[in-house]
Amino acid sequence: MLAVERAATSDLYAWESPDVPAGLQRVVLGDATDAPQLADIFAAIDAKVGPFKPDAVAVPGWSTRTALALTSWSVARDIPVIAMSETNPWDFKRVWGTEFLKRRISEYFSAGLCTNDGQAEYLGRLGLPAAAIFRGYNVVDNAYFERMAALAKHAPMPGGENGPLPEAARGQYFLASNRFIPKKNLALMLDAYARFRKGRTDDPADWPLVLLGDGELRRVLEGQRDALGLTRHVHMPGFRQYDELPAYYGTAGCFVHASTTEQWGLVVNEAMAAGLPVIVSDRCGCASVLVRDGVNGFTFPPHDAEALVIAMNAIAALDDHSAMRDASRMLVAECAPERFGRGMADAAHYAVAARRVRPSLLARMILAFAMRRISLR
Repeated sequence: MLAVERAATSDLYAWESPDVPAGLQRVVLGDATDAPQLADIFAAIDAKVGPFKPDAVAVPGWSTRTALALTSWSVARDIPVIAMSETNPWDFKRVWGTEFLKRRISEYFSAGLCTNDGQAEYLGRLGLPAAAIFRGYNVVDNAYFERMAALAKHAPMPGGENGPLPEAARGQYFLASNRFIPKKNLALMLDAYARFRKGRTDDPADWPLVLLGDGELRRVLEGQRDALGLTRHVHMPGFRQYDELPAYYGTAGCFVHASTTEQWGLVVNEAMAAGLPVIVSDRCGCASVLVRDGVNGFTFPPHDAEALVIAMNAIAALDDHSAMRDASRMLVAECAPERFGRGMADAAHYAVAARRVRPSLLARMILAFAMRRISLR
């Protein structure tokens, strides 16, 4: 397997570039700060992917120029393409013209890799036959988060707003990890948390809320927190790198993900692998697969603050969260790297064996246009 990255860093996410696991080959096509011309992208693919001589190429859908270029490059060389997709039919308002363009681009795909039923349905709408759609896309390194979170249980408490979180809050605080942007629905989360606090003690160790992350809404959210009188109970310690997250997963009591729309939500996988009960918006693609109400957490409609309050109260009222913690680990075990490997291998074998049909002239024209002009969701 060859891992292909558009860039080693991102202007959108501040993640540090990870170490490459032993046995995995990796190439980087360019730098996050550049805006390469299409010809430069093709030249980089030629130079860095071409020598590998792939039997099949998997691309992350159709929404980036690099994915479309790699699709075009592969099919021109009779290399089958697998579309890795986490798009659900309900993610966005569907516009006929855009969907028409995507159906034509999908003529380039020999197989698809997704996770839930909605994602499979959407690939089918784009024209992939059911036999060409495989499962296993949305996974994280479960073993890493389980192992590191277990170590965190015996380590000092991680940082809050102005120092370590209260030791008395160990195993009893709500945690969220997001970019601070509108669709993450953090304003509603703060409103719901303010209602949750009514009638509770003023003890800062009494089920505080930690919001990890950063973004354009930070000052707005800080103002809302302070206006609601939550300064002592809501911590916003900023963005945390991948290796810092288990310190929070391992000491929290429950993970909350409130997005108004989310194609999947891999942070929920991470939290569950670490053994956390979860409260997840039912507009997240992961909710129907990973969350069982009353078993490992709760789902709620993302515009219903009262439903989120009820879920928070239910979690806080439990004397023992061990059954929910065990259920989270068991449910997320199905979404592990091994499943991704099996799904990708099956998709690749299918794609290589399938009879490849040359995309129509219209499809070729639309792909050329999309690479130069538009981004498709």
